[in-house]
This record gives sequence, C-alpha cells and structure tokens, in this order.
Amino acid sequence: MEGTEPAQRQGRTPMSRPVRPVNQRLGVKAAEDRSENLLEWLYQLRDYQREHQRNGAWLIKGKDLPWEHNRQGKMKWFLHPALDDTSIRSMLFVMQEIPPGGKSGVQKTPGGQVLYIISGRGYTLLDGERHDWEAEDVVNIPIRANGVHVQHVNIDRHESVVFVQAEINLMDMLGVDRGSELEQVEDAPDSKESDHGATS
Repeated sequence: MEGTEPAQRQGRTPMSRPVRPVNQRLGVKAAEDRSENLLEWLYQLRDYQREHQRNGAWLIKGKDLPWEHNRQGKMKWFLHPALDDTSIRSMLFVMQEIPPGGKSGVQKTPGGQVLYIISGRGYTLLDGERHDWEAEDVVNIPIRANGVHVQHVNIDRHESVVFVQAEINLMDMLGVDRGSELEQVEDAPDSKESDHGATS
C-alpha cells in the first residue's frame, strides 16, 4: 500500500493490517459517564480523525491483500469498518471471486450495495428473482424495509466470476443491521466451519 509511510516505518505489512476492536467504534475511548467534559471528548475525536486521515493509506493495492474465506465465499477487503489503516472509513469495498459453476452464500441484507462485474457471467437472486449479468455490468441491490435475500451465481463452468462491491458505511451510525437485518441465511457451498475467519 502506498501513502502509509508511518505504517511502513512501524514495520507493518499488508497481511498485518491493524484491526479496530469491535468495542472501539470511533477510534477513541467512549466517555465513562456524563461527568466527563463531552466537548473535550469531541476535540479528542477530532484530533484522532485528523491524524487518521493524515497517516492512513490513500492507495490500496489488491495484489498486497489476502483473500478471506468466509461464510459468503472468497473475499478480499479493501475498505471495512474494522480496518484502521486507510484514510477514510466512509465506505465498505470488497472483491469477491466465485469459482466456475459456484455460488455465494445467501445473505439477508438491508440492501444499498452496488456491484461491478469485472469478469465472468452469472446472475443474482434478489428474494428468489433472477437477474442475469456479465462482465462490465453494474448490479444495484435494492434497499428494502424488511431486507432482501441476496445470492450470486456463476453460470460459467470454466471461468471464475470476479466482482467488486461498494456501499456506504452506515454501520457506525445505524448499527450493522441498519434498520433491517444482516444475517447469513445459507453458507457458500465451498465454505467450511474451519474457514470462518481464515485468510490466505
């Protein structure tokens, strides 16, 4: 990754990207109680954010990132709320690869994601309704009040499907469910319990 000289001076590699603890949503410690000076807490948050933006990566090279094998399939995270080495946290951005004839897991999601198909052909099931796509197509996952069940399928028996997915990071403000639910309804066929949380 470029633009991360402070991180490089500390000897970090892309495989050891700093991960923000779940209980540290904003990057600074939460106020103990209302007896603390909450205006000063805002200034501490401001200072943390300024330093974070100055020192965070502005260029993330995909070749340097590990693949993660999880319940949804094979993914490579560029931007994620847990990753603390990038200059912005306002987006989630992930690449996914689906093997020939394979499919992703099924997620119930609030929607709002945008996919760009880099290579391959297949279809996306939205609440069971099929939408076919091929390389260079864009797929919009609709926002639905009760969520939407999403699964991606590769119909090519010889080539992998590769796509990237982006969405606005509303998780810090609205929670991971974002007014609906985020649930793994069905694991990807090539997902194993031992793969959950594994990277390569």
